[in-house]
Amino acid sequence: MDSPFETLGIDPDADEDELVDAYRRRVKSAHPDHGGSAEEFQAVRTAYEAIRGGYEPGDELEPVDTDGRRPTDEEATRNGKHDADAARNGHAGSGAETGGEGAGGDSGSEPEPERRGARVEFLDYDVVTERGWSLTDDDLFEKAAESGLDGDAYGEVFVEPRTNLLKAAEDAGHSWPFACRGGACANCAVAVVAGEVKMPSNHILSEEMLDQGVRLSCISLPVTDDLQVVYNIEHLPGLDELRLPPQHARKMSTGR
Repeated sequence: MDSPFETLGIDPDADEDELVDAYRRRVKSAHPDHGGSAEEFQAVRTAYEAIRGGYEPGDELEPVDTDGRRPTDEEATRNGKHDADAARNGHAGSGAETGGEGAGGDSGSEPEPERRGARVEFLDYDVVTERGWSLTDDDLFEKAAESGLDGDAYGEVFVEPRTNLLKAAEDAGHSWPFACRGGACANCAVAVVAGEVKMPSNHILSEEMLDQGVRLSCISLPVTDDLQVVYNIEHLPGLDELRLPPQHARKMSTGR
């Protein structure tokens, strides 16, 4: 069995930047949508979390289930397939189901009430820059609503329970930028202007970015019933170097 370092292709003395870069590369290639498999996808995630948790060469690698026990081989395989399928289909993986820690996450023990979905008002960042607006404008979405923008540049989508923002936008016929679908790049980044979302994990966004409302739409689940988000912010300072080659061409909005 490969060690976590071998799985990610790094040396045991690799620094944090090398670890994150390796994880981003491997989680992309291991994803079932990109030629990998559910088992490989889970192995990459397990390796990354083990190293982040202080794994040393020679330690026994023991995946831990959500109830704190070591799962059987059958359970580990099943959980890996579930997490990979969840990333592909736009639903929360095991981390989100258990309120896993991360940006916008809540590790408390109180069960969350069943949600009925959320209304998301969205705006293309290209419109913001073209019109000289700012993400910090208090009336940003009021101006957008009054500007006669087309449906790709400005509109609303409904997010079903346990569905992430990116998947909801795609289900509604929109083409927001993305690449890995696993929270390992910033191609799908959005700015949450109003409302709250939860990410089950965060491997790449800095505290400053989080404080500015930046979230990854591919793993962000609505917490509040109403949200306002600006998508297509991938080229903002600090995010550009966190991008991967896009896997899907974004529809170009017209008639602005």
